[in-house]
Amino acid sequence: MKIALFATCIVDAMYPQTARATVKILERLGHEVIFPSGQACCGQMHINSGYMDEALTVVANHVKAFEAETYDVAVAPSGSCVASVKHQHPVLAERCGDSALKARAESVGAKTYELSQLLVDVLGVKNAAEQLGSHFPHKVTYHPSCHGMRSLKLGDRQLDLLKSVGGITVADLPEADQCCGFGGTFSMKNADVSSAMLEDKTKNVNSTGASLCAGGDASCLMHIGGGLSRTKSGATTLHFAEILASTIDEPVSVTGAILVGKAGVR
Repeated sequence: MKIALFATCIVDAMYPQTARATVKILERLGHEVIFPSGQACCGQMHINSGYMDEALTVVANHVKAFEAETYDVAVAPSGSCVASVKHQHPVLAERCGDSALKARAESVGAKTYELSQLLVDVLGVKNAAEQLGSHFPHKVTYHPSCHGMRSLKLGDRQLDLLKSVGGITVADLPEADQCCGFGGTFSMKNADVSSAMLEDKTKNVNSTGASLCAGGDASCLMHIGGGLSRTKSGATTLHFAEILASTIDEPVSVTGAILVGKAGVR
């Protein structure tokens, strides 16, 4: 297949290794990956904050960027951004009275998948060790992000893929379905509540004894990673795409993951 990569803002700016891991996984399966050069922010932050007029321009740019390329499907290593593209974009266009943009946004959204959705539902990946050569000999726990869990209905797709990685030990995370407290601008507008939610999450991560907390949204992982660094537990966060991309011959550096997590806090 020809697959368009939707990198997302935070991955592009702070976690480019997650985008590279996504490309590695897809190319390992024999697919061609392209990068629509006109892409920028999807507008999720604008929409969630109520800046509808400003968001409309950003959404229109996203639609235009992905219409400009020929591809079979688009993929992003982010449940929240894919949820915005699939659900928020058409709703916003309709609310602003742009029926043509709504139809175009629906078309782009219908071809856009979160990474685990694409791997499991479209490409038929069930066993990461066998089909991707994934190998990660570490103990990890897993946090399911809210948008992936509630908006995209991802279920256990990400978790099942992690459990099928060679050499890995996956520890159950207590109260895994509870929000980490990030919520984009929520963490700034409601800092005290956000911090309390984060404290609960980091306590649960630390209780598992895992060295890493994996997940599918860089923003949540940045938030949790910041909280973990302040507890000085030694645990940090890592996107599940990087774990899937890790092999015996090309292992992901856990030390590098820790450095990234701390850099994200500063």
